[in-house]
Amino acid sequence: MNFQNDPSSLDKTIQTAKLLKEAIESRTAVVGVIGMGYVGLPLAVTVARAGFCTIGFDTDEIKVRAVSTGKSYIEDLNSDDLDSLIATGALKATGDFGALAECNVILICVPTPLTTHREPDLSHVLAACQAVADNCADGVLVVLESTTYPETTAKVVGPQLQHSGRLLGRDIFLAYSPERADPGNTRFQCNAIPKIVAGDCKLSGDLVESFYGCAMARTVRVSSTKTAEAIKLTENIFRSVNIALVNELKPVFDAMNIDVWEVIDGAATKPFGYMPFYPGPGVGGHCIPVDPHYLLWKAREYDLAMRIIDVAGETNAAMPQRIVARLRELLDIRLGKALSQSRVLVAGVAYKKNIADIRCSPGIEILSLLEDAGAAVDYIDPHVPQLRSTHGHGRQVSRRSREASCTGDDFDAVVVATDHDAFDYRGLLGAGKVVVDTRNAFARRNLSAVHVVKV
Repeated sequence: MNFQNDPSSLDKTIQTAKLLKEAIESRTAVVGVIGMGYVGLPLAVTVARAGFCTIGFDTDEIKVRAVSTGKSYIEDLNSDDLDSLIATGALKATGDFGALAECNVILICVPTPLTTHREPDLSHVLAACQAVADNCADGVLVVLESTTYPETTAKVVGPQLQHSGRLLGRDIFLAYSPERADPGNTRFQCNAIPKIVAGDCKLSGDLVESFYGCAMARTVRVSSTKTAEAIKLTENIFRSVNIALVNELKPVFDAMNIDVWEVIDGAATKPFGYMPFYPGPGVGGHCIPVDPHYLLWKAREYDLAMRIIDVAGETNAAMPQRIVARLRELLDIRLGKALSQSRVLVAGVAYKKNIADIRCSPGIEILSLLEDAGAAVDYIDPHVPQLRSTHGHGRQVSRRSREASCTGDDFDAVVVATDHDAFDYRGLLGAGKVVVDTRNAFARRNLSAVHVVKV
């Protein structure tokens, strides 16, 4: 924003920013959080606990009703804690986006998935921005938290917010602060994770730093919104590439009769220069399978290839097929039985241990591949009692988790796809004639048997 020809406008803007900062620091600012999912709801609770009157917005009436009655649908968030905030009025939820007019700070925490062509899908971000532009008051701080490619905030969100005739840096202060949620991680709660912040101008940067400074243990301010966007992508691409590396190492070490998990644990004793990552059935959740494609897509704008990221994605995506192929071999060699004639139990369909999140889960992909091969398949997962959505190869899945006590060779094979702590691993040892362990779950618990194969 250029104020050189209008000093009075500059003075007014500075005064507006000053008043907003005072409202933030005094906790009299009202905060709106758009999106009540795995990122938005814990963030709304964190902000409300910090003393801000907080309004959660969502188009899903089921989520709005659950939050309004103090019922948490996210395992990391206790319903009692949520209910206490609702009871005191510190937090409320609504599907009426007209209430954005009450908010001084608006945080956008909506999904950023991929299209069928594996390109960025910003439709949820654009819809949220339109709701803000249609309803917000002047002098509001708008912060995008959704993971996205560099320059989204500046070149997509900014122009969308200005459709209403408002100007950035005067009527709307725009910033980016990437979410860093880790579902199931009890060590690092939302407010304990350092918060990357950046504004599209100095005033916006000052405001976003001040706001998160009131709710988070630490803020880290960077030079631009595109830098902040790149930081989030880099974090998840780092994980994707390193997981792919150990997934590639595993079959090589297997051929040499070397235990890859023992290798990794030994390497991890070095106090510098190494960070352990472990092989598995693939990657899941919203971040690792999706985020690298946002940067790959953006890199094409500059005619640049990112071969390491591409290969890492292919390696991780191929793991479920590799596991099913290995199971097919084991059934043939050990039981003389075809996969199409076998009963298989998939243990764990959540994408990681001790949570219910099934987004992009390799366990569900394995389940679908087994069904495609003609196997009779059941699953067990204490966190996911029922599957009722489209997964894998587009099939509509509708089934219930079996009872936790599967014993007595009920199945020809058991595939441990997720290493939930709640599993009865001794029971799983007896549930199948062949047990495929994709997570090193049995060895971690000092359990072993000749029919257990680490894949």
